[in-house]
Amino acid sequence: MALPSTRTRYLFFTGKGGVGKTSLSCATGLALAEAGKSVLIVSTDPASNLDEVLGVGLRQVPTAIPGASRLFALNIDPEAAAHAYRERMVAPYRGILPVAAIQSMEEQFSGACTVEIAAFDEFSKLLGDPSATAEFDHVIFDTAPTGHTLRLLTLPSAWDEFISSSTGGASCLGPLAGLEKQKTLYAATVARLSSADETTVVLVARADTASLREADRTRAELADLGIRNQTLAVNGLFSDASSSDQIARAMTQRAAEALANLPEGLAGLPQTRIPFLPRGTVGLDALREMAYPETVAIPTSHDMPEADLPPGLSGLVEDMAAAGHGVIMTMGKGGVGKTTVAAAIAVALAKRGHPIVLSTTDPAAHIAATIDGAVPGLTVTRIDPAREVRQYTEEVLAKAGRQLDAGGRAMLEEDLRSPCTEEIAVFRAFARTVDEGRNGFVVLDTAPTGHTILLLDAAEAYHREVMRTQGDMPEAVRQLLPRLRDPSYTRVLIVTLPEATPVHEAERLSKDLARAGIEPYAWVINQSLLASGTTHPVLCQRGGYEVPFIRRVADELSQRCALIPWLAESPVGATGLAHLVTQ
Repeated sequence: MALPSTRTRYLFFTGKGGVGKTSLSCATGLALAEAGKSVLIVSTDPASNLDEVLGVGLRQVPTAIPGASRLFALNIDPEAAAHAYRERMVAPYRGILPVAAIQSMEEQFSGACTVEIAAFDEFSKLLGDPSATAEFDHVIFDTAPTGHTLRLLTLPSAWDEFISSSTGGASCLGPLAGLEKQKTLYAATVARLSSADETTVVLVARADTASLREADRTRAELADLGIRNQTLAVNGLFSDASSSDQIARAMTQRAAEALANLPEGLAGLPQTRIPFLPRGTVGLDALREMAYPETVAIPTSHDMPEADLPPGLSGLVEDMAAAGHGVIMTMGKGGVGKTTVAAAIAVALAKRGHPIVLSTTDPAAHIAATIDGAVPGLTVTRIDPAREVRQYTEEVLAKAGRQLDAGGRAMLEEDLRSPCTEEIAVFRAFARTVDEGRNGFVVLDTAPTGHTILLLDAAEAYHREVMRTQGDMPEAVRQLLPRLRDPSYTRVLIVTLPEATPVHEAERLSKDLARAGIEPYAWVINQSLLASGTTHPVLCQRGGYEVPFIRRVADELSQRCALIPWLAESPVGATGLAHLVTQ
């Protein structure tokens, strides 16, 4: 069986977005259930597709999976958790405090900070309280993409430290009594995460350098948190060294080189390798094939199906260049290639003589490595959360703390020690970067879907928070939402892959953007094997599965659509990125 070890009761699957965490966690849970164990799979991802993979609608309570006896799953819905958390905090004061005071409390609980702490609250109940999952032999956590996951796993220590040092009620979390009651639960959560007898973390990666580098960064940061019982799962490993097909050879070579140069920290971990499967991993039958790849029939046809394909990126770049300035944002599910597409567009615009700022709000971004060298006219930046928090804290203390007495200043300093402060500080930096689009092009490689939407939704909550702590609002923040909603200033490109889950996730993102008053400029379908020219039987079969998803994007979901083939030449460096646009 090609699955990671399942010795411990708790299993965490984490890694760079799009590496197959959900599929692998579900395949592992299904295999355990069919071996006679009772299993609960939990998603902590704001952009979860757990229900799609398992083929059943999920809620925040365990739901039995049809066709899989003893297998259950649930989604921690951050928005629903935030609503329940907000009501729990505010309800005791209804009918006691004036209406205006109640409205003020509700506003405090309306931002991204509350969504995150509420989701963590639900997560802690499942991990920190054994009675919550007592009927299950194994609890599997399908976690969010790396940056969000690390924040989630860091929160037990961060909140515990914050609660211990708090003496008042100034926090953006509202009445601290609600958190004080959770101290024992949070301490148990920290202990369980760190126990090698109880918890295993599976670092999921693809056999490519960026994915493995991200897995190693995760390994080191988890180890620093005391979470050291880790294993490595290399997913979707394609290998056919004897093939004469250019694409098959390139896929084989890239994977072999990446695995031959495993970072030292990863090389010492127990390792599982899951082979490339010619069809998707949605549904129980596909998950069984993932667990038992030796049962999969090997395809023999060298013929790729014929299909009418959308044009490449170059037409989109020409249209965007004609505007002369503005913001271009690549958005989509983690792992679909947002960073590569953003970098390719930035390089193409810079080569046309435009001043370009290429930046990211993604905590797990690798933009600099993608560019791999200087390009005239192109500036690469990154929004660094630690630096932004430091600057924001100093600014608030200088402005708002000046008129406060010692007690008031101590309360403000306490407020700023809250982990929620990071959301506000990063949001300000995001607004500053968007402001630069007035005088040139800003290309923003944004975080995976859930985090991005939380960031955009933070605008109104940020306004209230900054008025409470500072009394003024930067002009860049004041202009942010109007600029994001202005199609002549901001062009959103939704990036996806020609597969079921990425397309469905992108469709959900598009609807979320519509609710925020933002209309996508175009969709980009990345890494299409159908358009690659391959004749390898396994890759041709996978290419055939792409057709309905390409047609859905091109015919139903987008006004403009571009398609990028899977390229034998890796799209790294100025030359490789330029080739991505000219295809």
